[in-house]
Amino acid sequence: MLLLLADYLTQYFTVFGVVKYLTFRGILGALTALGLSLVLGPMMIRRLNHLQIGQSVRNDGPQSHLSKSGTPTMGGALIILSIFISALLWSDLTNRYVWVVLAVMLAFGAVGWVDDYRKVVEKNSRGLPARWKYFWQSVAGFGAAFFLYYTGSTGAENELIVPFFKEVALPLGLFYVLLAYFVIVGSSNAVNLTDGLDGLAIMPSVVIGGALGVIAYAVGNAQFASYLHIPYVVGAGELVVFCAALGGAGLGFLWFNTYPAQVFMGDVGALALGAALGTIAVIVRHEIVFFIMAGVFVLETVSVIMQVASFKLTGRRIFRMAPIHHHFELKGWPEPRVIVRFWIITLVLVLFGLATLKLR
Repeated sequence: MLLLLADYLTQYFTVFGVVKYLTFRGILGALTALGLSLVLGPMMIRRLNHLQIGQSVRNDGPQSHLSKSGTPTMGGALIILSIFISALLWSDLTNRYVWVVLAVMLAFGAVGWVDDYRKVVEKNSRGLPARWKYFWQSVAGFGAAFFLYYTGSTGAENELIVPFFKEVALPLGLFYVLLAYFVIVGSSNAVNLTDGLDGLAIMPSVVIGGALGVIAYAVGNAQFASYLHIPYVVGAGELVVFCAALGGAGLGFLWFNTYPAQVFMGDVGALALGAALGTIAVIVRHEIVFFIMAGVFVLETVSVIMQVASFKLTGRRIFRMAPIHHHFELKGWPEPRVIVRFWIITLVLVLFGLATLKLR
């Protein structure tokens, strides 16, 4: 929005030409989202407290969590709002990728909002039934996948890029749609499973989002893409602004979500963030690298799958409690230790993922 205004003002004041630079708009997008989160956060927390929209805590979980009962949840709406406003202000609104990611974020956020609302307002412990949750996630996921597939203008936009190899790019055809669907929906639910401790999900989301922003910048620049032997996707660079806004909004939310949390993200935020990250990974054609960087999210998901499968098949549990962050809590790790160590693991995996851009 402001890019159009800057284009108009540049003919009178050349200083506004700086707004055309993607990196400059990315910085402003991050600062705008951060500012909105910090300003709106206290008001949202007071409103949630007033409405008594508080988190319910499982009795069979770590005893230290019982004190968290009643803490306001659905705070992820703050993240979505901050990203949305910042992206609208600083993005090139003629770019289709911006609208796809925004639409996916809002769609998955709406699914999470309904689930949270039923749990904390209507006091329905089941929330949105799983079949309906996955149905609407699938509608949004397949919708985004088909749109990206049919609007792709080059072969590179529909190929699977394999890290460490310069020339390995596998044409996917319609399998692209299936891959995109699983990445988007899988990422959404993986972040949601990870969101069980104060700040555990939001910081990895910020770090991974920042890394995807770096990749988007490289993929969207013909010279960088050629030098790094990665696909050149026209227009993908504009996602730098969205990734920067995600980072700013996430850090602003972490201000209130850090241990001990004043507000929880809820499904509304976790599902939206995970889906947005997955969509960006699909657009920039780095799904495998994203899988590496999101290793903590993957580990949390696998731990749940293993726990459920083991219990149904043998009647025994592999972990003391799943997702795996609760397992470490029940082993005696203080909550902040689990959180920070998972952050460190994510940072290492993200650095490794970024290194694959050059190691080809």
